Amino acid sequence: MIANPEYGSQQQGGSTDEPPVEIISFEANDLSTARNLANTVVAKEISYDLLRAILVSEDLAKDSRFVRWMYDGVKDPNIRRDIRFIVTNEPVVDFFEKNKPRLEVRPHKYYELLLKRGEETATIPKGYLNQYYRITEAGGDLFLGIYSSTERKNKPPKPGQPENNIIAGDFSYTGKTNSVIFAGSAVFKNGVMIDKLTAEETRLATSINNTMKAADILTTMPDPLNKRYNVSLRIRSNKNTHVKMDLHKAIPEIHITVPMLIDVLSTHSMINYATSTSNQKKLKEGLEKYLEKKYDNLVKKTQKQYKAEPFGWSLEARKKFLTIPAYEAYNWPKKYPDMKVHVNVEITFGGFGRQSRIPKVKEMR
Repeated sequence: MIANPEYGSQQQGGSTDEPPVEIISFEANDLSTARNLANTVVAKEISYDLLRAILVSEDLAKDSRFVRWMYDGVKDPNIRRDIRFIVTNEPVVDFFEKNKPRLEVRPHKYYELLLKRGEETATIPKGYLNQYYRITEAGGDLFLGIYSSTERKNKPPKPGQPENNIIAGDFSYTGKTNSVIFAGSAVFKNGVMIDKLTAEETRLATSINNTMKAADILTTMPDPLNKRYNVSLRIRSNKNTHVKMDLHKAIPEIHITVPMLIDVLSTHSMINYATSTSNQKKLKEGLEKYLEKKYDNLVKKTQKQYKAEPFGWSLEARKKFLTIPAYEAYNWPKKYPDMKVHVNVEITFGGFGRQSRIPKVKEMR
């Protein structure tokens, strides 16, 4: 998909029949020679200097030979390593043809804005191409790529299910907007896609990884004092996650401390959390317990199902060894599935909204 840089700009001057993008599809042996083939139908010279994203279909990403094609990007000096790596649920050409932004008519700007905001809210991972190469070459760890789809199931969430427990294609909405959805992540091991994580799991993996911090997370969680209702929260990372390892035990242990700064935006239970220190303590303990259980479930999933982790812990483990050969002899990928991992969440409350006093309203029955 080649974007028209003049479309929608002031330099365009008046109306024009030029389309916002040009989309072509053809077969090629590799990324490098594909440029010459494309120039048989595209007039302007094609340069990968302006490449902003590489998209692959889920079927292709799961092919055992996929890593061979992806490494064309290492050898081509014009392909930047900070471009986005995106996996689509459907064939990419169908994804391009269905992607029709309404408010942002310039597709290249649309991708830039949507991916940037998705990264800030942690509904998608950063998903840079450089991370794919680095993690694949290191071996044993998991890379999280951006997952997207134009297909909608439109199934409403189950009662009590977190609103972020979705993946691209599961988001239920009505109205007229672009059909493209970016949510969740594609899990890669040894350069090949093996599974998908929901937006909620992606947020958890992002918040515990010091190299993938989110800026502004808005979410809801069950109210510890009245589980019939949820509390709306803004979560920010005010400090780095603390990682402590004891790798020389018979069963190695990892202790993770995740600090969070939380603003309480709304409490539908009408419980006074703003001025009651006892209620704040119960809220703090309840939210910490809820989050720790979520983290534990995700960690166990990576240990039992994936036999590898996307949290960047292997980078911390390297610091425990004097040399790289000593670390390699330790065999982190083999030992990780059997390690004991303890995750502690430490919450600090920021604010409870402008109005601290909760009105006394009798619930309608």
